[in-house]
Amino acid sequence: MNAPLATTIGEDIDFPVLSLYRLHRLQPLFERVPLAQARARRCALLRDGRQLVGVSDDPFDADRQRWLEARAGRPVEWYLATPEDLTAWLDRQTATASALAGIAAAKVGAKAANSGGRPTVDGGVAPVSGVETTPRDEDIALAGAQHDESPVVRLVTSTLHDALRLGASDIHLEATPQGLVVRYRIDGVLERIGEAAGRDTAEQAISRLKVLAELDIAERRVPQDGRFAVRFAGRRVDLRLSIMPSIHGEDAVLRILDKRRLVADGETLNLERLGFAADDLARMRELAAQPYGMLLVTGPTGSGKTTTLYGVLSEIHDGRDKIVTIEDPVEYELPGVLQIPVNERKGLTFARGLRSILRHDPDKIMIGEIRDAETAEIAVQSALTGHLVLSTVHANNVFDVFNRFAHLGIDPYALTSALGGVWAQRLLRTVCPHCAEAVAPSSRALAALRLSPETARVELAGLRQGKGCGECRGTGYRGRRAVAEILALDDRLRALIAQRAPLAEIKAEARRQGMRSLRDAALQLARAGQTTLEEVARVTLQT
Repeated sequence: MNAPLATTIGEDIDFPVLSLYRLHRLQPLFERVPLAQARARRCALLRDGRQLVGVSDDPFDADRQRWLEARAGRPVEWYLATPEDLTAWLDRQTATASALAGIAAAKVGAKAANSGGRPTVDGGVAPVSGVETTPRDEDIALAGAQHDESPVVRLVTSTLHDALRLGASDIHLEATPQGLVVRYRIDGVLERIGEAAGRDTAEQAISRLKVLAELDIAERRVPQDGRFAVRFAGRRVDLRLSIMPSIHGEDAVLRILDKRRLVADGETLNLERLGFAADDLARMRELAAQPYGMLLVTGPTGSGKTTTLYGVLSEIHDGRDKIVTIEDPVEYELPGVLQIPVNERKGLTFARGLRSILRHDPDKIMIGEIRDAETAEIAVQSALTGHLVLSTVHANNVFDVFNRFAHLGIDPYALTSALGGVWAQRLLRTVCPHCAEAVAPSSRALAALRLSPETARVELAGLRQGKGCGECRGTGYRGRRAVAEILALDDRLRALIAQRAPLAEIKAEARRQGMRSLRDAALQLARAGQTTLEEVARVTLQT
């Protein structure tokens, strides 16, 4: 049943239709109608303020309605949902419940241990009360403790397993006055998975992560950083752990470094796989073909900078040059390339490793990140002495890179002589192809992007937006694509930058040479129906 048909039926029998968008914004009452039973009977009980809402994909099934109202305990307001929307909503609730099953088990186990008796359910996990635990793969292993049945181990294992299954890039475990909140970053956006009551649960989960990363479990007053690895679906996945004290205890963030996300086994990583526009690819390849100099990629954390550099190295590696990388950590293994992981505990920093690399007769060097003055100075000198140096640096756009190096004390004449080009990039969520539909731009989106309605009618006729389905977990987005602004330096730009000319003058010269801003590159994706105006406004700045 499609949405127009459902709307027609609903109007005929006075049974209003509830969209997937609204479904996700109502509070499910799984303590009265458990998720397993909701899936079996194809209906659900939700709360909209003080009103109880019943949702079904069959408005003519009176037995189903009586069954749900009996569990609600009072009259409900009935809505019709299409079978596709109801399935998508139930799938997302199941994914959330699976991630929180370990939390529920941890809470139950902790209560049993404290009471010395048989475990009992106390309803501490509000979003998943009454949810049945789904079986997990046995493949995931945490430091050899996959067979440990303790509640805390099951909590950590379940959280990690479901984050990997959903393709999350980060896991946030946040301490609150009530207990623990779990959030996943999926496609660059944080999604709240749920919460567990009890501060003891939060403390035990953080302690378990500290043990895995070999951190000091007794120290709770200062930040700590560590790393460990798990096995998932037959492959190794590295995780970086950051512990931060807060007023309610300690928060933990896990960065997931899954090499399989970059490229599957047996395939080769290249720039085309990253989704850049054809003209941007041509300019990147032209810059990377230079025999010496420095190429920089900039952008915020999680914008795909290192992945882009891997793509560049994969394309320029022909076996005739010595390529050496120094990274923290090594995120993807490149055959035929010497890759060195930073080990600050043992004294192997970027600067020290880079000095040693220069004695190893390299032709091309990749530096994971330029973050200090010593590394920046060695990188510039390496580019000036006949090496091709590729690196990342944190800055908001291509022009802020020069201020960043000035802050590190690098002479602007030396920098511009060494620098061949800079590109800044962002990752935008793309419209889900399974539920995309043509839409007109909203006045709010046009105002945020400073676009006139007349411009929108002409240039944004192909705008699309996902309405939400099971394939995209009801978000309307599936996957991400990279957009870039690329600055290739010529003599005119080098002179302006070295002379510390006003930024407006440098930008005007760059645009005269054909540089396209991040905002313009993102709008081009929106015009092609591949992303939304809201996503363009969220990710890019007006420049």
